[in-house]
Amino acid sequence: MSNIQNMSLEDIMGERFGRYSKYIIQERALPDIRDGLKPVQRRILYSMNKDGNTFEKGFRKSAKSVGNVMGNFHPHGDTSIYDAMVRMSQDWKNRETLIEMHGNNGSMDGDPAAAMRYTEARLSEIAGFLLQDIEKNTVPFAWNFDDTEKEPTVLPAAFPNLLVNGATGISAGYATDIPPHNLAEVIDAVVYMIDHPSAKLDKLMEFLPGPDFPTGAIIQGREEIRKAYETGKGRVVVRSLTEIENLKGGKKQIVVTEIPYEINKAVLVKKIDDVRVNNKVPGIAEVRDESDRDGLRIAIELKKEADEQTILNYLFKYTDLQINYNFNMVAIDNYTPRQVGIIPMLSSYIAHRKDIILARSRFDKEKAEKRLHIVEGLIRVISILDDVIALIRASENKADAKENLKVSYEFSEEQAEAIVTLQLYRLTNTDIVTLENEEANLRDLIATLAAIIGDERTMYNVMKRELRDVKKKFASDRLSELQDEAVVIEIDTASLIVEEETFVSLTKGGYIKRTSPRSFNSSALNELGKRDEDELIFLEKAKTTQHLLIFTNLGNVIYRPIHELTDIRWKDIGEHLSQTITTYGNEEQVLYAEIVDDFAGQTYFAVTKLGQIKRFERKEFAPWRTYKSKSLKYGKLKDDTDIFVAVAPILLDDVVLVTHNGYALRFNIEEVPVIGAKAAGVKAINLKGDDVLVSAFIANTKSMYILTQRGSLKRMSITDLPQAKRAGRGLQVLRELKTKPHRVFLAGPVFAENGGAELDLFATEVEEKQQILQVQSLTGQIEEVNLTHLSLSERTSNGSFISDSISDQGVFAARVK
Repeated sequence: MSNIQNMSLEDIMGERFGRYSKYIIQERALPDIRDGLKPVQRRILYSMNKDGNTFEKGFRKSAKSVGNVMGNFHPHGDTSIYDAMVRMSQDWKNRETLIEMHGNNGSMDGDPAAAMRYTEARLSEIAGFLLQDIEKNTVPFAWNFDDTEKEPTVLPAAFPNLLVNGATGISAGYATDIPPHNLAEVIDAVVYMIDHPSAKLDKLMEFLPGPDFPTGAIIQGREEIRKAYETGKGRVVVRSLTEIENLKGGKKQIVVTEIPYEINKAVLVKKIDDVRVNNKVPGIAEVRDESDRDGLRIAIELKKEADEQTILNYLFKYTDLQINYNFNMVAIDNYTPRQVGIIPMLSSYIAHRKDIILARSRFDKEKAEKRLHIVEGLIRVISILDDVIALIRASENKADAKENLKVSYEFSEEQAEAIVTLQLYRLTNTDIVTLENEEANLRDLIATLAAIIGDERTMYNVMKRELRDVKKKFASDRLSELQDEAVVIEIDTASLIVEEETFVSLTKGGYIKRTSPRSFNSSALNELGKRDEDELIFLEKAKTTQHLLIFTNLGNVIYRPIHELTDIRWKDIGEHLSQTITTYGNEEQVLYAEIVDDFAGQTYFAVTKLGQIKRFERKEFAPWRTYKSKSLKYGKLKDDTDIFVAVAPILLDDVVLVTHNGYALRFNIEEVPVIGAKAAGVKAINLKGDDVLVSAFIANTKSMYILTQRGSLKRMSITDLPQAKRAGRGLQVLRELKTKPHRVFLAGPVFAENGGAELDLFATEVEEKQQILQVQSLTGQIEEVNLTHLSLSERTSNGSFISDSISDQGVFAARVK
């Protein structure tokens, strides 16, 4: 019980997680800056090399290699070991594969490799250069997990593998993404840096201009590459290699022959085909994966009239045909994860190779010196061979013979051992010249090795020569094309929309939809799907290339491209604006809607219930970034009781305002300043007491109608309202009564019998040569009056009752249809 410790959970978790993090950072996920390998990769290469599973010998079952790695060095699951082995064999993931594999080792389509019992593997030739001289005490070794044998903590790495093959990994608090590079270019940069230790980045980039992906493609953005090489972080654009081919019948097809690094080809083809199926860009007829043993090939066949450049730009922007590759160059340097640029990477590699060459030279020098000592003894023996044989024959045993040799002829222990163990058959061809040649060669070798150890310049020359040998043997042409600037993709949105005829409808309650001509024409107008208390206030034929602006009574404007409206049957209720517009309120109602081709030129006016008026321009509502979920303001209300009663485009000069208490004012709209959409307006009319504005419209007709709350209706000439100044009281258009006075319920323009454009707040498209006012009483009785047939009344007249029953009941609702 004395072993129990009292510790807080916070301390325990911190300490345990710290140890775990340190382990996975150093021993699992991140590569070493010197050999560019993660521990599992290093163990696989070392184990296969130790077992003689090298490139000049036959292939061996992968399961055997995996078992050896797991049993001796890597105490984790066989899957993780085999997956690492498979990845090192995939030529679309590595610029230089370190393992050769027979059998299915996966594909660019994301297919998994065959099970390890089916595949065979061996080290590739270039992998041998990572392990070269490992037997010469060149790298530090550490005990394996069960202390039964030792494993290297780093490989000698005769070429800069970290940059050549890159790395990707995620650990605790760190991730790494180092792209692959061209072997010849990396070696040229290393050689230059050996000669110029304080080389500048721009000079190094003359030799190493950028990554070189095994999948080729085009890398754009020289400045970003420079930034990544300087800091370890940066982002470049990687674009597929494409060309346009002509087909029969005037058709064309886009052919993709190289795709970005680490992109799953099957997923990419599926996404491109989804673009075709969903008609996100018009003109794609078919998408085919035509890849075979000769290489990658994706064919995107286009329709006859298709714009291939627009389609290609769309695919670059919205599929993985073009991606952003993010450099995040993190490696383990001196047991610590560091974000490094090119210069620290190359410096660390050069320092590592220096250690390797010096350690190897010391090992070889020591070995050569031992052999030279033996050879010198053998040369002496040959000159006194008969005496030596007689001495040995006279000795009692091997030890006595060795002792006699040491005493009589002053041979050393090692020389005496070599002499007594010399086999008799060797005496038949033991030639003094051969031994003397060997002695001379050994002395030359020792002198050379001593020069390497003692002279840094000589050592660096050896380093450069060995690097050049690797380059000469394994160099290959660059696969990725480098371009200085990332091309900004500009897509004309209109060109992406398939132009179709459609009908757009909108109700006062905010239900919106577009309906195909087929559904619209097969239904009656009154079969519109809507709620009982709701009413249709907008219906217009439109094209999917046009735009819809919706103005509400709370001063909000909603933008919808017609093609983005949900296509819904005429008899179905439609989609409520609040389903997408998060700012749409419960009490909000649609006031006016308009279909437009563009956002230039047009000016609107808007009037509030409390008598404010303003002018604003349509260009302020050119599509904004968050239009799909948020509305914009087209005006500011005085307080919570205020609402907008009218908004419309300005087509003529005069505007007419009518108040609840029966006052009307007509003035020139030019008196109203054009101001920003969010600003409040100016005073439109002088309201007395509790009077409020009911209607406002542009005076583009000769007459107007006025409906009172008691069901009285009249038509009067607009010229009866002389043009006045803004903010005036206006003239009475109803005669005041002491009992049951008339109050304006609705007012608006009356069009001539040849029809015209309608602009009041409950406007709908006028298709027939008549203008019907539909009035509903408080008890639900409906009366209809053709406004164009009404005779003119005096300005001060209260008009005539539509019917006796409505006059008794009062008006509940009214609209022009």
